[in-house]
Amino acid sequence: MHHAGHNTKQHLPRLIAWEMTRDCNLGCVHCRASSVKGCEPEELSTLEAKALFDNIAGFSKPVLILSGGEPLKRADVYELARYGTDAGLRVVLATNGTLVTKEVARKLKDAGVQRVSISIDGATAGSHDAFRGMPGCFEQALVGIENLKSVGMSFQINTTITRRNLDEIPAIAELAIDLGVAGLHIFLLVPTGRGKEIEGDEIAPAEYERMLNWFYDKQKELDINLKATCAPHYFRIMRQRAKAEGIKITPQTHGLEAMTKGCLGGSGFCFISYKGDVNPCGYLPALAGNIRQQPFRNIWFDSKVFKDLRDPDLLKGKCGQCEYRRVCAGCRARAYAATGDYLDEEPYCIYQPRT
Repeated sequence: MHHAGHNTKQHLPRLIAWEMTRDCNLGCVHCRASSVKGCEPEELSTLEAKALFDNIAGFSKPVLILSGGEPLKRADVYELARYGTDAGLRVVLATNGTLVTKEVARKLKDAGVQRVSISIDGATAGSHDAFRGMPGCFEQALVGIENLKSVGMSFQINTTITRRNLDEIPAIAELAIDLGVAGLHIFLLVPTGRGKEIEGDEIAPAEYERMLNWFYDKQKELDINLKATCAPHYFRIMRQRAKAEGIKITPQTHGLEAMTKGCLGGSGFCFISYKGDVNPCGYLPALAGNIRQQPFRNIWFDSKVFKDLRDPDLLKGKCGQCEYRRVCAGCRARAYAATGDYLDEEPYCIYQPRT
């Protein structure tokens, strides 16, 4: 393969999220997908999905996240999970948990799904149900978790932080531990899609710093995998804190976080929409290509968007001058939402680079 000038090894996809469908049984206030009821004619077919999995597996073996909408609304979810698993991909599934009966849990396990993430956005039924727009969905998600546990499925909780639940995060962490999760992944709201309407829910930049510092401290005391997602600043904060403590960051001291960096959009991660559009992430609608028009592999290596995002020296404004740009890179989706330029400085960072 001729990919001159790229170190292809360095930029293989490590995580790919595929929006199997936009169909969903809930209507959450922060939904990226602006989900719908019922399937849409442009959804990738079973055959198209299998061809996509083969194409991905032909040059890389990433984690494949079956996402949505609600992926359990697709009848072929088990068949596709099995197909992806057999192709050598590490298949995981992201669900709201309300449809996970014992039978569903068993079928996911049998299809080779390695882990299921369940979205929990409040520590109590009151706050979670209000966020997710359906009474009773908190209890249903907890039942879903018990059903996953009953078949020995590894599961994690995903939580989107907004002003509404910022103060509940410690309680959500406690809940996660009580439930026996493998991990708690915290997502910082990116206001796009339906989330645009709740821009006022985005936490203030200073809160953001406080939250990520809490996170750094908490990570040391908890024996679950705590991960901050859509929070590239964490990788700066981690280094600032470790330096202050006189600790060198290694995989031994900081686990996987030592090996990775902030925004992985286009370099280690991408998002494939229900109709085959490939974007750096689900919040950044900068089109790299469509898998109905060209093979995924070509889009991954050759698209302008992805090549741009792989070069931290192209970043503008204070991100471009920042000594942490290689480990953070800022949230490209927030920059894009603010200015229409995905290489612009990240608006939600309070750090002033040393010039």
